[in-house]
Amino acid sequence: MDSLFEIDIPKRALFKAAEVCELVKLQAYVLRSWEAEFPSLGVARSAGGPRVYRRADVEQVLRIKHLLLDEGLTLAGVRRKLEEEDAPVADEPAIEELLGRNARERLTQVKRGLQSLLELLEGGGNGRELARSARVARPGAAAASRSNGRRAAAKTAKRPVARRAAPARRKRS
Repeated sequence: MDSLFEIDIPKRALFKAAEVCELVKLQAYVLRSWEAEFPSLGVARSAGGPRVYRRADVEQVLRIKHLLLDEGLTLAGVRRKLEEEDAPVADEPAIEELLGRNARERLTQVKRGLQSLLELLEGGGNGRELARSARVARPGAAAASRSNGRRAAAKTAKRPVARRAAPARRKRS
């Protein structure tokens, strides 16, 4: 972030593209390409008029430069990071409404399932215990889906695995 504080931006409302390039130490083509990548950058110009930038745009150009050069992000990474910073924080009641009433229970079941998978990968645990603990009920799914799931699992367990034959090698002459 040192590069952001080293530059003293004059207290003006608008800046020409050349002035922004001089302040930020960028080539004009780089600024134009960033303008294409970040549509919120720059003020819409009239036909034939010069490209102008607000003070907030100059600060954003500095932020983009810092993220690209100092933190090593790609343009896509910079775009995502800027969108995350600008995204409004959702209200907790709205989140609960989206997740549903039994979200905490479902998340607990998923957590248990993941923990049992970890135990299995580490070498301990029984496969049947894992299958029982990892089963997570979908919201609105009834007991009928459980019996259908068992039948489908039994069918897939009996099905042989098809393997492709290796291609024949040509003899070199």
